[in-house]
Amino acid sequence: MMNTKINMVAPCLFGTESVAAQEFKRMGFDDVKTENGRVLISGDFNMLARANINSRFAERIYINMGQFYASTFTELFDGVKSLPWEEFIGKEDAFPVNGWSIDSKLFSIPDCQSIVKKAIVDRLGSKYGIKWFGETGPEYKVRFSIHKDNVTMMIDTSGEGLHKRGYRRNSNDAPLKETLAAAMCDLSRIYPDTKLYDPFCGSGTILIEAALMATKTAPGLRRFFAAERFSSIPKECWQTERMRAQDLILHNVEFRAQGFDIDPAAVDLTLQNAKKAGVEKYVKAAVANIKDFSIDEDRSLVITNPPYGERLLDIKEAEKLYTVMGKNFLKERGKKYSIISPHDEFEKFFDRTADKRRKLYNGMIKCQLFMYFKND
Repeated sequence: MMNTKINMVAPCLFGTESVAAQEFKRMGFDDVKTENGRVLISGDFNMLARANINSRFAERIYINMGQFYASTFTELFDGVKSLPWEEFIGKEDAFPVNGWSIDSKLFSIPDCQSIVKKAIVDRLGSKYGIKWFGETGPEYKVRFSIHKDNVTMMIDTSGEGLHKRGYRRNSNDAPLKETLAAAMCDLSRIYPDTKLYDPFCGSGTILIEAALMATKTAPGLRRFFAAERFSSIPKECWQTERMRAQDLILHNVEFRAQGFDIDPAAVDLTLQNAKKAGVEKYVKAAVANIKDFSIDEDRSLVITNPPYGERLLDIKEAEKLYTVMGKNFLKERGKKYSIISPHDEFEKFFDRTADKRRKLYNGMIKCQLFMYFKND
């Protein structure tokens, strides 16, 4: 297949669609559309590789094979069969099928999987003149989404989710997803000279994502993508885009990130993960209690995800933490704070109304990013 225009779907966490869209525009995409929970983009094979390597906020990059309406299995079969699967999937390649259906007449996922698989086999069989597929080659994961009887057929090019940067092989009990941490950093404005603090650093995700952002280091430089095995995508696309990403890295910036945690194991984990991410020169961590938290810097930024549990006791403890934070996060010139919390009354316990709030989702948990920056 020639290096022509490819339509792509980039799913992202709810609340981060506009952040992801702006990032794709900065990458050089000029056809960017946002929908609930995803961004639609298009470009050539190089741009597909660029999206995988550079995206901080997207969860995956799918090739968008096409959309159609289907309320019966016959319509689903015909719609899938009409798509040009042979442009990507070869006669030896594997193509497992999975997907989801919401508010649609075709609600049985196993039945939909079976119909989609049969339709692709029928299409490829007629194109290649064969009746049986051994599927011993590279894996092309086919994904379908059916929402209100509207079907989208896709091929996954990422493999593991893009939030898996490769640096966090270990995490603490309640890790913040890398894509969400990156979105919090973007909304809070990270610069090459930012002095960042996180008093609940956990496994260091916020600190590390901020360091990658400040140094313009692509988050996917240290990992492999499923589409690198695709025979339909030239290997030089990946080489070219990795070299481009390497050239964009800023070296020896003034950015500094300091994390604290009451758990020594979390502090060790932060330092280990920072080293794996290649940003250990910018990230420090130490054992400390939030009660002792203070900042000497004239200009500083705090981004943090304080612990919060579902049990009443955990919630009461979280409320006590918010009160301590409100006292220690001083309202002084040059100091800015971004705190994510699912608690509806966070501001009451923090004892300050946020200058700006942004709705975000930590998995399926609805949260708010409370931002305080009008301290002049």
